[in-house]
Amino acid sequence: MSLEQFKDKHYGKKGATKRSKLEAGFVDFKIGFLLQEARVKKGLTQEALALKVGTTKSYISKIENDVKEVRLSTLKKIVESGLGGNLELSIQV
Repeated sequence: MSLEQFKDKHYGKKGATKRSKLEAGFVDFKIGFLLQEARVKKGLTQEALALKVGTTKSYISKIENDVKEVRLSTLKKIVESGLGGNLELSIQV
């Protein structure tokens, strides 16, 4: 199940009150979820990813579980060096 399908099923379609409340506080959780999803897709454990980027398994876990906020520079290093991907950001006004 994709993240969008999960949100549709449990919080309603975009525009629903419950969904809007979720979206308002969703950014940090989304980063952790996307990081975990990418890590698993690459077949890496938290420990293996941590070793590749010079951090700890605990730190990766805290980011994935929305316990710790991640700096943009650190996130970029995790995505690019650890996962071999590209970090893309967007701003919507």
